[in-house]
Amino acid sequence: MLEIRNLSIDFGKGSARVQAVKGINLTIATGETLALVGESGSGKSVTGLALTRLLPEPPAVYSGGEILFDGQDVLKMGAADLRRLRGGKIAYVFQEPSTSLNPVFTIRNQIAEALELHRPEVEDIDAEVVRCLDMVGIVDPAKRLHDYPHQLSGGMQQRVMIAMALACRPQLLVADEPTTALDVTVQAQILDQLRLLKGQVRMGMLLITHNFGIIGGIADRVAVMFRGNIVEEGPTQSVLRDPQHPYTKALIECIPKLGQRRRRLTTIDHSILG
Repeated sequence: MLEIRNLSIDFGKGSARVQAVKGINLTIATGETLALVGESGSGKSVTGLALTRLLPEPPAVYSGGEILFDGQDVLKMGAADLRRLRGGKIAYVFQEPSTSLNPVFTIRNQIAEALELHRPEVEDIDAEVVRCLDMVGIVDPAKRLHDYPHQLSGGMQQRVMIAMALACRPQLLVADEPTTALDVTVQAQILDQLRLLKGQVRMGMLLITHNFGIIGGIADRVAVMFRGNIVEEGPTQSVLRDPQHPYTKALIECIPKLGQRRRRLTTIDHSILG
């Protein structure tokens, strides 16, 4: 479904130009979840935004490679094709629902807008919005139609974001740190919801995270990103059990472990990574 070939992305111009993504290669099949893991600044979110060319150009420059979605190169699409792609075929869930949702529009209006743009065949918009909210586990969804984002908890706001993303029945969901702003219990609920929904609607998913601790039960494969490069890739359980790259090993060692007291948390010494 998705194939990234030798993709490079720069920012800036002239002597100030910086390469943020350096010739990476990735694939995602229909129904598959790929976790893209790395610390802040490694290029994960830039890669995710590049899938629909959401990076502003300039300062971003796609300096090489291809992004093939259903065989079409996104980097060669015109404005009309990109509008159909964004939200319709590739949808996003971001890490801060409180800033992603518009505070002056109701939940109903925000999901309805996506439906009107990408599913004009839907006749009963309110009924479809209620169905989407129910699908992501919102209790009494009909009563929530006219709520504003500030009236919902962080976990419920994130569920609304997922409902909005799935309303248009995308082929690929990009979940960029979808649980970072949530407490541990709600994190688990959101990840369980994503896992369940992915199976129901048969979509692919790119899960972007810095945390190896959350990917074991949801991702089929993992790609580890460091300084704009993919340094390791493979089946999730294989990488977790037997990481090959020093950076992958260091990230896994950073995961706090229950039952280990009087032990300092591991930090990454980048000097040993080259």
